[in-house]
Amino acid sequence: MDSETIFKSVYETILKRDTRYDGRYYVGIVTTGIFCRPSCRSRTPKPENVKVFKSIEEAQKAGFRPCKRCRPENPSKHGPDAEIVQRVNTMIEKDFAQNLTLDRMASELLMSPYHIHRVFKRMTGTTPSKVLVQRRMEKAKSILADQNTSISEIARHVGYSSVSHFSSVFKKMTGCTPIEYRSESQLTNRRGEG
Repeated sequence: MDSETIFKSVYETILKRDTRYDGRYYVGIVTTGIFCRPSCRSRTPKPENVKVFKSIEEAQKAGFRPCKRCRPENPSKHGPDAEIVQRVNTMIEKDFAQNLTLDRMASELLMSPYHIHRVFKRMTGTTPSKVLVQRRMEKAKSILADQNTSISEIARHVGYSSVSHFSSVFKKMTGCTPIEYRSESQLTNRRGEG
């Protein structure tokens, strides 16, 4: 393949923001003096303003500095957006029973709530708050199998201070109240034993 054909295929990955090529090469933008991952979401440079480098060192040696948006010097394979999603998911898994708001997540991750919400939605197709509610409902369903745990205890255990709010969210997510869900689960278990 000649160098022009190679450049065209590289430029295609920039246009598609293809993460598969992150770390394989780096894109220098002549007009800004910045180098990025091929998947960087910054404004797409014109082809004549692009230089391709095989390594971070090569880009820096040529006088380019790392992009603050895509952080090409960060060794994370999938870039900072995937890292944000992973950190938000970890926080939800660990702290779902607490008062976990987007503002609190943003404060812990040292970025704006708007940025977290936008990146998370773009990467996953859903929002952090929906994932949080789903996690809480999964946990609530597993606890509802225990007859000895009251609905108010379950509500508190999964992060709701109000039983009526918990029951309302539960019904919206599952189509039945926590009490109805518990009764249905018991019937199903009895049928399975019989």
